[in-house]
Amino acid sequence: MIGDPGYFGPQSMMWKINKEITVLFGGARALLMHAAHPLIAAGARQTSFYQRDPWKRLIRTLSLQNSVTFGTKQEADESAHRINKLHEVIKGKDSVSGGIYDALDHEQLLWVHACLQISSIYFYEKTVKKLSVEEKNLYHQENMIAAGLVLVDTKEMPQTHDELKDWVTTKSREKDYLIVTDVAEDVKDIIAGGPVPKHIKPIWPFIAFTAFQTLPQEFKDIYGIKTSKFKRVIVNLNLGMLKYTRPFLPPFFRLIAPARWANQRIKRKPELSFKEKSKFM
Repeated sequence: MIGDPGYFGPQSMMWKINKEITVLFGGARALLMHAAHPLIAAGARQTSFYQRDPWKRLIRTLSLQNSVTFGTKQEADESAHRINKLHEVIKGKDSVSGGIYDALDHEQLLWVHACLQISSIYFYEKTVKKLSVEEKNLYHQENMIAAGLVLVDTKEMPQTHDELKDWVTTKSREKDYLIVTDVAEDVKDIIAGGPVPKHIKPIWPFIAFTAFQTLPQEFKDIYGIKTSKFKRVIVNLNLGMLKYTRPFLPPFFRLIAPARWANQRIKRKPELSFKEKSKFM
């Protein structure tokens, strides 16, 4: 429907944060965090989607977030339904960890959701501005609507952003919760230098470098990521430059395409119904 702002609208925290083009940084970081979980990796191994088209795998990580945030309610519901139907057949026994992977399992769904949320907020604060506790929690509460659409049990998930972040930290420190698998190695290689569209290639090395260097230490250990004071300075300097120059950039370089399209959609006047039009005939 023309003019439909969807589940959130331009004044929401979901729009405010998810519209930024630096979500690409968060998406790459989140994908690395997803792949370090052996049961999430097992689901990816079953589909082999990440191997057939690694760029689409990254985009799919963000596509549901984008459609739920910026699409109409119908578009958001349809996207969530497609994901849920796909998840119905992704289950089995993981040959690496011996655990059971199930794409409809609450904890596995929550892991995917949480890693993307904390990565999105991390890069928003690094490249746009700091958020208050209230703003983070409002984003969290709004994002719980998105989580519910893909069948996360929102009653069983942490109720604040900091609690969600702490949950990821606690889980990642459990023995053998994170494991290097063939999928994790493949995703690492994909992020480090996999095929990306031509218009992204010039900036992808920095996106990849930043995604690796900003991972929590538990994930750096899993992936064998070497860090140093010099690398931290380089990351912070470049993210700081992005933050400084951002206000001077045109929307094309600041905002993702779905956000720009959504703004255009909701500014149009809805078409009158046939009954309403007949009043003017």
